[in-house]
Amino acid sequence: MPEMPEVETVRRTLTPLIKGKTIEKVILWYPKIVATDHDKFVNELPGKKIICIDRYAKYLLIRLSDNLTIVSHLRMEGKYHLTASVRKFGRMQLILTGTERQTTGIGKLGVEPNSSKFTSEYLINGLKRKKKNIKNTLLDQSVVAGLGNIYVDEVLWRTKIHPLSQANKIPVEKVSELHDQINKIIAEAIKLQGTTVHSFLNANGQVGGFQSKLQVYGHVGEPCPVCGTKFEKIKVNGRGTTFCPHCQVIYK
Repeated sequence: MPEMPEVETVRRTLTPLIKGKTIEKVILWYPKIVATDHDKFVNELPGKKIICIDRYAKYLLIRLSDNLTIVSHLRMEGKYHLTASVRKFGRMQLILTGTERQTTGIGKLGVEPNSSKFTSEYLINGLKRKKKNIKNTLLDQSVVAGLGNIYVDEVLWRTKIHPLSQANKIPVEKVSELHDQINKIIAEAIKLQGTTVHSFLNANGQVGGFQSKLQVYGHVGEPCPVCGTKFEKIKVNGRGTTFCPHCQVIYK
């Protein structure tokens, strides 16, 4: 599933392709993509101008004239292409601009990395309320929005925290370190236009560049660059999770 760096890359590459253009016609080839009223989606969009594209966590917010917004989630392997052919992807909702938190899943999300609200104190207080393991906590989006399986494995390895550590048992100094590494990795991944492991492409059809920087994800059975111990892989709530059994400390 595209994570925050990949969705931000889509936003940046899609914007110059469609900003300022007017929607002439909408054909709904795959109705399940649209979570709101289908007739309204097809009939109200023609004639609307694309003002800009915003983003929150893994959601794209396509701002239109007449105070409308298309909220788009790429789901597992969604892509945007300017092309003559049509493919199904993601999920869309047509809403009034400014109602994102009241009418879509955005309202359930925590704050984004590298935002003014995402401070060390915020993360410390957020994890204090979580009795489940840190891997699931970072994936559920309620504390930090935008991280997925790839980047969670990377930040936990960099901070030497075992993925099965109980979130509210992690020492404060480690949580501060986790905060800093989340910001750093997300910034690095956005700069390199995301990670292509399976199928991610930006709006220009190009792959990301952060996959060459991955130290843990996709390296099961290989030696840890720090200690030489072979990386192991377990399932955490159904998600494949790679970690170093020597470097990463479990807090219970």
